[in-house]
Amino acid sequence: MPEPDCPPGHAKLRVAHNGICGTDLHEYYAGPIFFPTEPHPLTGASLPLIMGHEFSGTVVEAGEGVRAVAPGDRVAVEPIYRCGSCAPCQEGHYNVCRQIGFHGLMSNGGMAEYTVVPEYMLHRLPDEVSPELGAMVEPMAVAYHAARLGGVGPGDHAVVFGAGPIGIGLWFALRGEGVEDITVVEPSAARREAIERLGAADVIDPRAVDPARHIMRRTKDRGAAAAYDAAGVEASVESALSCVGAHRPLVSVAVYERPLTTSLLKLVLSESRIQGSLCYTADDYRRVIDLMARGHYDTTGWVGHIPLDQLHDEGFAALHAGTKMKVLVDL
Repeated sequence: MPEPDCPPGHAKLRVAHNGICGTDLHEYYAGPIFFPTEPHPLTGASLPLIMGHEFSGTVVEAGEGVRAVAPGDRVAVEPIYRCGSCAPCQEGHYNVCRQIGFHGLMSNGGMAEYTVVPEYMLHRLPDEVSPELGAMVEPMAVAYHAARLGGVGPGDHAVVFGAGPIGIGLWFALRGEGVEDITVVEPSAARREAIERLGAADVIDPRAVDPARHIMRRTKDRGAAAAYDAAGVEASVESALSCVGAHRPLVSVAVYERPLTTSLLKLVLSESRIQGSLCYTADDYRRVIDLMARGHYDTTGWVGHIPLDQLHDEGFAALHAGTKMKVLVDL
């Protein structure tokens, strides 16, 4: 692909690292799903496109009118295109814009040496935040947004189903909000070991320990103040609904590939609820970057790096097979 031009109101970035997301895997193996086959209403782009929406980089050119950044600035990118005029946008919830688009799905993205983004997508990185962590801001902001929707704080008990990248991000985010009492439910031994190495103290295998009994015992039958589903399977949803306390939420931050069957009677009898969570806003980005600057996030043992020419074998194929947890492509 030719090196892109930098129009007014945009910045050209030299990409440092680009994370491979679960959405990228779905697009590669089963797409197009979100990739537009006709021009997208906000970007005008359609296939073929360069994927990549989890990335950090350095500004190499600022287009006419750009004031927020200058060449040499290191940035993370909040990759949402929004219309600004629909009801959710007008209410400040642009993460559920009715025409939402994503850089790297509805436009040429960050899995390239250079990419060009609108000024409003840019978040400058402080010196304390490495380019590696900068590329992790996007998925960690997904998790942080979901954590906040649970409405938990110091003294509460939370339960996280799934210890993949978003589950790990939820654990970091909850701790960032002052929640210390967290149970992680994960059937994979490798993923349990990864989050335990990060410091998680209460990690259980649902095939050996019943999560509901475990949570009720730990909370003296009150139930969890919030449950989070980052697993995306029917068993985790059913189990989470049995763990959450009365008047408390199950926050869903997973992608469900097939319809689920679940008993809404559990919600009726406890007046609990299911809360969806999609993406993030700028506030979530700022909070994650601040926590990163204070040393709150750690990529040791679960984030790996590959060069672009190993994208298939060590990236898509390895993630699809479950032999790796998170991969950053080093551009």
